[in-house]
Amino acid sequence: MKYTVKIADTTYEVEIDDLNRRPILARIGDETFEVTPENGTSVRADSPQPAAGSQTAAPAKGGMPSGTTSGTSVLAPLPGTVTEVSVKAGDIIQNGQQVCVIDAMKMKNAIRATRGGTIAKVAVTVGQSVTHRQVLVEFEA
Repeated sequence: MKYTVKIADTTYEVEIDDLNRRPILARIGDETFEVTPENGTSVRADSPQPAAGSQTAAPAKGGMPSGTTSGTSVLAPLPGTVTEVSVKAGDIIQNGQQVCVIDAMKMKNAIRATRGGTIAKVAVTVGQSVTHRQVLVEFEA
């Protein structure tokens, strides 16, 4: 979908593939941005660091947001410490539902699913340190 957006006195043509995917990938010219409307943050898709308070990692590779859902798993978008786990095995969750919270540099980052489904396994516990792209939860196939 293409949208025309006016910011200040400048008009931009923004192309968005899927408004239901989180984060939303928005292309303006030859630049791609990841936008998460729930918390109002965005980050350039080719920048190396996530925005402060961002729910997802910056780089998008192969058309899939890095650090969100990879096939049947939700991956950690950044390293940190798990401070809350919001789901358990067997839970049926919706797209965009919070699965856990990761504390990174004193910032709490709500990690949300980018698809709905049944949770097969929760791979982390409260207090556990996680690395970038570590599996947090797995969906049933």
